[in-house]
Amino acid sequence: MAIQLPVYMDNQATTAVDPRVLDAMLPYFTEKFGNAASRNHEFGWKAEEAVETARGHVARLIHATPREIIFTSGATESNNLAIKGVAEAYHAKGSHIITQVTEHKAVLDTCKRLQKYGYEVTYLAVAKDGLIDLEELRRAITPKTILISIMHANNEIGAIQPIEEIGKIAKQHKMIFHVDAAQSVGKIPVDVHRDGIDLLSISAHKIYGPKGIGALYVRRKDPRVEISAIIDGGGHERGMRSGTLNVPGIVGLGKACEICLKEMAQEAERAARLREKLKAAILSRLDQTSINGSMQHRLPGNLNLSFAGVEGDALLMGINDVAVSSGSACTSATLEPSYVLRALGVPEDLAHSSIRFGIGRFNSDEEVDYVADRVVETVQRLRDLSPLYEAAKPHSP
Repeated sequence: MAIQLPVYMDNQATTAVDPRVLDAMLPYFTEKFGNAASRNHEFGWKAEEAVETARGHVARLIHATPREIIFTSGATESNNLAIKGVAEAYHAKGSHIITQVTEHKAVLDTCKRLQKYGYEVTYLAVAKDGLIDLEELRRAITPKTILISIMHANNEIGAIQPIEEIGKIAKQHKMIFHVDAAQSVGKIPVDVHRDGIDLLSISAHKIYGPKGIGALYVRRKDPRVEISAIIDGGGHERGMRSGTLNVPGIVGLGKACEICLKEMAQEAERAARLREKLKAAILSRLDQTSINGSMQHRLPGNLNLSFAGVEGDALLMGINDVAVSSGSACTSATLEPSYVLRALGVPEDLAHSSIRFGIGRFNSDEEVDYVADRVVETVQRLRDLSPLYEAAKPHSP
């Protein structure tokens, strides 16, 4: 089968909108264009009905109730609302927050902002596989700790944290547990009750929905979680997030979640198979290539590799008909090596030489074969030109 170039293999960055999602959204741009807060006529009623149907789809995917779902503009806003909202609402109880060094910038920068206002934040280290140490988490807890914020799956290395165990620790100490689940929801099972999660951030564009829409799960009982709003206005979304609801976006998020609920198991199996095929095709033909992060606890479609003796940016330019991410370009236009890889103890040169492959719903076996071939031939060509690789190669006596 002929493949279409360029090949998109950066599905941890964003995903294409599924045609079924787009079909569900389209009527809400034109004939069903009402404001969901307009309660006096049919246009508003239809919009409100669509919003509540979507709320149900999001809730079912994570085993929540519809009233616990608050719509936002995406996971970045959800993270901000969860962390700042708890910090303000529980300030009388304490001012200490625990997170980890490999969180997404939406969590790290939010915590840094709170530190400016006098909050204390503990940033847990991670092991070489990208996972936190639960004993270190327990030791970090103080009488002033009000919030633990740990992501479910890492956006760069796909490492899946032991969320259920962290949830139990949070419950034992009667503190709020927030999870950035932008990368995990819809790809692996998430159950807010089993996992003891109180707040959970979701993004539509990571699960074949539109950009600019997301959700925050806010637990309503055992315990009932209070959060202060960071956007004030007309009291939309139970007063937690004011602003006219993005009805087409919400419909898209709902449809994306509905599809994930039905197809997640088979999709995860397929993504893992393609990932293993890509890994084998590259590692069997290139020496001095290392895997970053745990293979045992990992998102099905994620593969992060470092190629000794090669600059990641040169490799990206060499495979310019393949869309992937480099370990030195993960946070905007900086040339710093990925802070996630550095936290794993990956040396700076190998962090610079890393590539993240994100396999998704629309990737094919043929694309995996093509990408593997392009990577292998480009790495070999760059290594032939590289004195770094010659120096690093083990020489036989």
